[in-house]
Amino acid sequence: MANITKKVSWSSRADESGAAGEGTPLLNGSDQPRLSRQPSEGGSIFQIGRLSTVDLEEEITSDEDSLRGRPKEIPHNEKLLSLKYESLDYDNIENQLFLEEERRMSYMGFRCLEISRWVVCGLIGFLTGLIACFIDIAVEELAGFKYQVVKENIEKFTEVGGLSISLLLWAVLNSAIVMLGAIIVAFFEPIAAGSGIPQIKCYLNGIKIPRVVRLKTLMVKVFGVICSVVGGLAVGKEGPMIHSGAVVAAGVSQGRSTSLKRDFKIFEYFRRDTEKRDFVSAGAAAGVSAAFGAPVGGVLFSLEEGASFWNQMLTWRIFFASMISTFTLNFFLSIYHKKPGDLSNPGLINFGRFQSDSVTYNLYEIPLFIAMGAIGGLLGALFNVLNYWLTIFRIRYVHRPCLQVMEAMLVAAVTATVSFTMIYFSDDCQPLDSEHTEEYPLQLFCADGEYNSMATAFFNTPERSVRSLFHNQPGTYNPLTLGLFTLTYFFLACWTYGLAVSAGVFIPSLLIGAAWGRLFGILLAYITPLPIWADSGKYALIGAAAQLGGIVRMTLSLTVIMVEATGNVTYGFPIMLVLMTAKIVGDYFVEGLYDIHIKLQSVPFLHWEAPATSHWLTAREVMSSPVTCLNRIEKVGTIVDTLSNTSTNHNGFPVVVQISGSDEPAKLCGLILRSQLIVLLKHKVFVELARSRLTHRKLQLKDFRDAYPRFPPIQSIHVSQDERECMMDLTEFMNATPYTVPQETSLPRVFKLFRALGLRHLVVVDDENRVVGLVTRKDLARYHLGKHGLEELQLAQT
Repeated sequence: MANITKKVSWSSRADESGAAGEGTPLLNGSDQPRLSRQPSEGGSIFQIGRLSTVDLEEEITSDEDSLRGRPKEIPHNEKLLSLKYESLDYDNIENQLFLEEERRMSYMGFRCLEISRWVVCGLIGFLTGLIACFIDIAVEELAGFKYQVVKENIEKFTEVGGLSISLLLWAVLNSAIVMLGAIIVAFFEPIAAGSGIPQIKCYLNGIKIPRVVRLKTLMVKVFGVICSVVGGLAVGKEGPMIHSGAVVAAGVSQGRSTSLKRDFKIFEYFRRDTEKRDFVSAGAAAGVSAAFGAPVGGVLFSLEEGASFWNQMLTWRIFFASMISTFTLNFFLSIYHKKPGDLSNPGLINFGRFQSDSVTYNLYEIPLFIAMGAIGGLLGALFNVLNYWLTIFRIRYVHRPCLQVMEAMLVAAVTATVSFTMIYFSDDCQPLDSEHTEEYPLQLFCADGEYNSMATAFFNTPERSVRSLFHNQPGTYNPLTLGLFTLTYFFLACWTYGLAVSAGVFIPSLLIGAAWGRLFGILLAYITPLPIWADSGKYALIGAAAQLGGIVRMTLSLTVIMVEATGNVTYGFPIMLVLMTAKIVGDYFVEGLYDIHIKLQSVPFLHWEAPATSHWLTAREVMSSPVTCLNRIEKVGTIVDTLSNTSTNHNGFPVVVQISGSDEPAKLCGLILRSQLIVLLKHKVFVELARSRLTHRKLQLKDFRDAYPRFPPIQSIHVSQDERECMMDLTEFMNATPYTVPQETSLPRVFKLFRALGLRHLVVVDDENRVVGLVTRKDLARYHLGKHGLEELQLAQT
């Protein structure tokens, strides 16, 4: 099972931080049953096996009702949650050092910090816009060169015969370009594969994903997405911009590069998870803004993933970063297109302007739009199911880097072959006049002055194909062309997503939906001669929204993104209805594409609400126990042994105090983190050494910030035998006011408190403030695994 888990991982390498225990793939690696007890009123023994679970969606039987009145132990699925994913410390550690620093800071100091936050957000937007501009120019130039070479070759051999050479050239060019992108992803940075949106969703959810915001990841992501799009894969370059913006934010906000080992000594106050994740939210929003020209949509995207951590000023800063990003992209693209100051290119994808007179709709069309939303939900569910089984196949059989590169090359060659075949056998010829703006029109076997309509969809970048489906005149495509294109591109896009290449699924989804949406409009015009249905472009837009919503299941942010990208608010209401319908229909069959891939990684992802039928569960059944506690003045050897225990790998330790001269059990007085203890051990903050030094420098928050985020592993800390006998006073460094709940607190209340405050640890105490348990993210995440989730994970990991 360990090997399979490693294959599933987003990154095939262990985290370089080398934290203790990260080599262990899954939590609770033992195969022994965790617990067995005898019910108090006779009956069968209730045993909890290693793969048992509680299905909160099942009805409670009469036997279970008889057990309702007494304490219960709920089975845990620890083996189904990966150990390498840890929570972010979003809650501030309010120890004495932190409070002293905050109290020393003047009002002007806080104002300077606020100005620094605005400066950082501005830099994030500017750099994200520059990266988007570089990607767009590189793709346009390289793809233009490739398509021009292939076009000239096809035109040459159409006259003299031997089109097989043109096919071979197209396939070889695609495979060679994709090979470069796949090699750097598979061999150098596997976390850069895909769009990166699932990883960023997890990060904003409060999960620390190894290597997700590294500089190396950004470089591989940018180069990889250029190769993927230029190589002709059924992918888009817009999705990876969200990941790229997040990486830029994580780097700029820290004022240093741990990869380059350069510290610029700026923004040191922001070197903690609380500030860093806020800036990553701004970076993700800036990426959305740069990709779609939708700054408001970018803000709402970050809002959907991390709304409980927001405040008004943070919202404005994120919006500011989004606006700077789209303005930067606009400005530099205007220079590239030799139109300085013409800010008419808001994002990487330009849907073109939908004029109000050409996209009018009537009340009786709304049921048709809703029906299209249902179709999009069904097709999206089919797409996700097929991609799920493809991912399972890759986990089992295509897990080595060399195999991943070969698969990517195979898909590139097959894509070129299918495209060429569809164009070759298509007899859909359209007149080429001044109103048509095809970049690379192919005549092939059409008459002079005509071009092959199928080539407009296949022989082009996906963004240009989407724009042509939206805006080309009625009659440009015949139904057979659109039907065949939808069918083939659907399966090509499904096969492509999940390859070891940097690529997004937004544009392929829009392209598939635009094709069958335009087909829907054409068929309506055949059925009834109403003039309102003469423009099939609006149905292409609705179909694109339906297909994308059916695959990714985003509603609020996607509605605004589509409205902003089209530049017309007229279709805001229909798009909203379509996306809601697609989500409702799709969710009935399967989860969204990103949620499926998150679940396959065994990530402890927390949804917004606790399971609807979980009120009968309390903190006592959810918590982990017994808890490893530390005394307020603890022996150094005990701390080292506790941190070195790889079987537990705890990251938070309640601190307890025993009243001197009393026989009462120790009571809670604080909470301290593994990272803090490692810094204390590294700096030898021992009671005996502090007394013996005449000039002892007091440990400051700067020492903790300098070690962030790659705290050294406990194995690298040398503690002599004499030092093991020393004592360490944790009073000054522990969080003296951790959040606590009583044992009888209901699960929904625990969940809401944990999720809303962004907690990493929640201490469970009894009536006398004694520690009885500890609730972590994994404790809550495992209770979202119902019967279906368990079956899927068991299948993926066995």
